[in-house]
Amino acid sequence: MAKQGLLIVLSGPSGVGKGTVKSAMVKQRAFSFEYSVSMTTRKPRPGEEDGKDYFFVSEERFQEAIKNNELLEYNEYVGHHYGTPLAPVKKLLDEGKDVLLEIDVNGARQVRKLMPDGVFIFLTPPDLHELKDRIVNRGTDSAAVIAKRMQQARKEILMMEDYDYAVVNDTVANAVDHIKSIVEAEHVRVPRVINDYRNMVKED
Repeated sequence: MAKQGLLIVLSGPSGVGKGTVKSAMVKQRAFSFEYSVSMTTRKPRPGEEDGKDYFFVSEERFQEAIKNNELLEYNEYVGHHYGTPLAPVKKLLDEGKDVLLEIDVNGARQVRKLMPDGVFIFLTPPDLHELKDRIVNRGTDSAAVIAKRMQQARKEILMMEDYDYAVVNDTVANAVDHIKSIVEAEHVRVPRVINDYRNMVKED
């Protein structure tokens, strides 16, 4: 039986750069992991691909997934639903593969209840001015939506206490390096490896 993979949950306020950091990790293969693609009812942003960035689905299909317990977590944010399909995550973890989830703070809270052994990483902006600039520079949101996102971000930053680690996204490269170091350290924590050594002693 394969050793259980590590569930890595990357979260943080809207606009902090979760998607950018995730994409850099995927591109660089910073460490060996599988990325869990989320499901959403929002429309694709420029450059996003269905099945790669998100599974873009109708509201009806999303509600069906909730009803059938197909989602590890789900949430509504700024008028759209987001969720993580459960079956692919469980399959990959059971195969001994590390799985990366990039989700919002409410989704992370749900995952923490179901999979408390995961590694929960909170991505933070250097400051709120930088966060607002990043949201504005996307060019996809109205002034009203930006104000709503900033109000929400203030609340979400205070939820950092529910996480294991905080990583400042001052530059993408630095954030990726810090996350890589966290994952490497988590793999050698005694609670994760003790059974290997117990078995080694028995065999000897």
